[in-house]
Amino acid sequence: MSIDTYQAKVKSSIWKAIAQSGLPINSIPMDQQNKFVDHLADNLLVMVNELLEDVAKPVTTAKPVVDLDDEETIIWEGRPFLSLVEHYTLTNERIKITTGLIGKDIENYELIRVQDIDIAQNVSERILGIGDIIIKGADQTSPTVVLRNIHDPQEVYELLRKAWLAARKKYGLIFREEM
Repeated sequence: MSIDTYQAKVKSSIWKAIAQSGLPINSIPMDQQNKFVDHLADNLLVMVNELLEDVAKPVTTAKPVVDLDDEETIIWEGRPFLSLVEHYTLTNERIKITTGLIGKDIENYELIRVQDIDIAQNVSERILGIGDIIIKGADQTSPTVVLRNIHDPQEVYELLRKAWLAARKKYGLIFREEM
């Protein structure tokens, strides 16, 4: 589900709760009512996400390390905003996407196969501080991978970009652009 869909559902629930409470809010101008409900919905989504983060903490004891030796090391771990069933791990060699709550599907995307990395954020995602990282590459099974609704996507993008460049350098791959 998209963030806009979550926001719409939360706003609808808030309006329904206000109507059921019987509170006389007619004296408050409609634009202020809308602003209040929008602000309440955004803060509620952030709080729910923080609660989910506590519940979905990875069991691993590895700390994020930016050490690009021969050994594979974890650089970053995260999950999409408001998700319990998806988890991302960035190492100095690959991107690992784990999905599932009970049964697990694991997809690995080698960094040396990455050809382009982009960030996409709409207005509501910018307000919440999240965004999508779109990774395009030479993997035939999945040429495009999207890390959805990542917290602080610019920081994760920079970590991913540095790891990608280091992996290409490690294996002697160079960029060659067509003109």
